[in-house]
Amino acid sequence: MIPRPIRLAAFVIACGLVLYLSLAPTTAIPQVSLSDKIEHSAAYLGLSLLGVWAFPAWVRRVAIGLVLGGIGVELAQAAMGWGRQGDPLDALANTLGVAVGVGLALLIGLGWRRLRPA
Repeated sequence: MIPRPIRLAAFVIACGLVLYLSLAPTTAIPQVSLSDKIEHSAAYLGLSLLGVWAFPAWVRRVAIGLVLGGIGVELAQAAMGWGRQGDPLDALANTLGVAVGVGLALLIGLGWRRLRPA
């Protein structure tokens, strides 16, 4: 078992990386050839896996926090310049990534026993 501080650090670093890639000027970000929506879903799938791994007792809170964070990033992009624009479909892709990631996390047992009420 990997110690909790390392799991927390991995989650925090991943959140920071996704936040940076979401809000940095478009000229500062390397372009990837994948579909934009697939990139969004994959990023939030990864965040949700790491989040449930770091906080197995807070599966619902991790999911809700990541969904709200994904919506918040799109609202921030809509409000700022730097070649960014918010897209409701990106927020939907983020949410889909969280749903699939949390489902996978529960399927492989990262937070399953903690999800059920006591």
